[in-house]
Amino acid sequence: MEEIKLFCLPYAGGSADVYAKWRTYLNSSIKLCPIELPGRSKRAKDPFYKSMGEAVEDIASLVEDETNGTDYAVFGHSMGSIITYELICRLYEKGLKLPIHVFFSGRYPPCIEKQGKNMHLLTDDELIQEAVSLGGIPEKLLKYTRLVENAVSTLRADYTILETYGHNPQIQKFDIDISVLSGTNDELAAVEDMKYWEQYTEKSCTFYTFHGGHFYIHNNAKALVEIINNTLVDTE
Repeated sequence: MEEIKLFCLPYAGGSADVYAKWRTYLNSSIKLCPIELPGRSKRAKDPFYKSMGEAVEDIASLVEDETNGTDYAVFGHSMGSIITYELICRLYEKGLKLPIHVFFSGRYPPCIEKQGKNMHLLTDDELIQEAVSLGGIPEKLLKYTRLVENAVSTLRADYTILETYGHNPQIQKFDIDISVLSGTNDELAAVEDMKYWEQYTEKSCTFYTFHGGHFYIHNNAKALVEIINNTLVDTE
């Protein structure tokens, strides 16, 4: 069986490392390719993206270089879901090979407009508390000042590109099977909102829910990857 690459895009404040444990459970025919965004880990010295457009253009070039005509899939969680959608739009515009499957996780589609808190405008303390309440920053890490400072900078940069993007009322349908995943107690991705993702495909749209909140992906890695394995391996 030919190798399938799985590109994974993180949530706001997250890095490629959040997907590292998936390698333990992934089918041997699937190669994990977590995408590192600027300002963190091995790209720590690269400046943060200033806009959604800049992020999508950079990631589209990366995917084009990495795939080179081979089959691939894309998984995005939360902010990563929005980047994933805009990424597919950009790849389509450029006439490039599209993924064989897309996984949208923990974020309602861009056609839905919501009035949020404008997280990127919060004070550092407010931003930290929001991240802790959502489960994005474990409370036990707050004693590490430098670590928290870096986390705040990354969160603010990510929320800036997400919140200035706002929403996109135009629904671009693609000829791609998609999966939509969410946590049962996710305040940011209500089940009724997630259902709107089915409007974005001409093909099948399958829904999955997991016990947990917005960061359900951390405590359900094995079950989540099992879905990915079954979906991608069966696609071939």
